[in-house]
Amino acid sequence: MTTQVAKGTFEIERHAEPPYDTAPGATLGQTRFEKRFKGPLKGTSSVHMLSAVSTTPGSAGYVALERVSGVLDGLAGSFVLQHSGTMAAGKQALSVTVVPDTGTGELRGLAGNMTIEIADGNHYYNFEYVLDPPAAVATEGG
Repeated sequence: MTTQVAKGTFEIERHAEPPYDTAPGATLGQTRFEKRFKGPLKGTSSVHMLSAVSTTPGSAGYVALERVSGVLDGLAGSFVLQHSGTMAAGKQALSVTVVPDTGTGELRGLAGNMTIEIADGNHYYNFEYVLDPPAAVATEGG
């Protein structure tokens, strides 16, 4: 398996909901995002995020699941990304990983990691992935 790299941009639309917990120490909330990917990954996604924003400026955490549907380097299908991010005093750590065995269509067997960068108001992705389609399932009696 050879690791492939897809780099491009995406647009994002945010749909915030009111916080569901505002106890001392952190505000807990949920937000939904819609994305439109351009580049080697062409398609859309729906992201559902849970967040904890500390009362200390620059400190927060979030988890999210994102279903991506479209075409990746000419292959059509969908897959799910799992996000886990923290920010401590403004220093960010983020992991975005393909959930195992969520690839559909021509993206069955997809695995990989995505990095996201925001610069000058633009969103960029760098998706390193491998595609190892599962072996065909043998049928009995044939």
